[in-house]
Amino acid sequence: MTNPRRPSDNAAHDGQNSAPQNELRIGPAGWAYKDWSGYVYPFPRPKGFHEATFLAQFFDTIEINTSFYRPLRAEQAEQWVERVAANPRFLFTAKLWQRFTHDPTATPQDEREVRSGFDQLHRAGRLGAVLIQFPFAFHRTAETVRYLDALLERFADYPLVVEFRHLSWNTTETFALLRDRQAGFCNIDQPLIGRSLEPSEEVTSPIGYVRLHGRRYDTWFTDDETVPSYERYNYLYNESELRPWAKRIRTVNAAAKQTYVVTNNHYLGKGVVNALQLISILKNAKIKVPEPLREPYPALNDIAIDPPSPPTLFPLSKIRT
Repeated sequence: MTNPRRPSDNAAHDGQNSAPQNELRIGPAGWAYKDWSGYVYPFPRPKGFHEATFLAQFFDTIEINTSFYRPLRAEQAEQWVERVAANPRFLFTAKLWQRFTHDPTATPQDEREVRSGFDQLHRAGRLGAVLIQFPFAFHRTAETVRYLDALLERFADYPLVVEFRHLSWNTTETFALLRDRQAGFCNIDQPLIGRSLEPSEEVTSPIGYVRLHGRRYDTWFTDDETVPSYERYNYLYNESELRPWAKRIRTVNAAAKQTYVVTNNHYLGKGVVNALQLISILKNAKIKVPEPLREPYPALNDIAIDPPSPPTLFPLSKIRT
């Protein structure tokens, strides 16, 4: 029997139910990357600069990445809500702590810590979804299905989305379970190696979700310790690769009340570039783009609504760190 969701403190602040139908939000995964300095963000940064405030000028969502590595603190969440206040459409999505998905040893205290930050976002009406991301090694078995079901019940008061990487989860039984628990299915793009889950356009709840990881076949499953971890996500989609995903996104968005599209190919701001390009494709219009990105990724000039700024005495390519 499906566990009923806990009523929101304020219906207008219910991140899943308050928004009009067919809302589409596109944005990057995370924002605290050192390699974005001089690429995504201006260098040097102006006084009072904050990454989330800057990105909220261009995007209506960002997927919180740090919550995968440690629980989000309530005061931290409150500060981030303030940082994006200028964009009334903005909603965060957030990844569940990996202790619940990659090393399932979570305690009741761990759950309380996770809820502290998520509840702050939810009460503020800024939590669009909680992403439960499982690794490729999480295969579908009777035991893992029971674990998944219990986890969905445990966090049923949040708008949930589940990401699988392994093809064994591509079954009607999986989709039925997600529908029963009112949890969304995350459609992903990843290197198709072995029994990797293939691109899809499934919708199992009012929330549609898409994540693009890039296609670095050479580094996705590498055990080479000399390869930096960021190389998994060092990939820039070209337009011919994005357009099939734009078609899938339209299909997902037509079936969901809210759809989130997250670009996780973050190295050197490439996910930001592809998120902007997807917005332009789906709107069939030119859009606002961050000025620093235009030099390393000149293709953005084709979709930018404003002309590039005049050249400076010290080009960004000379001062990036």
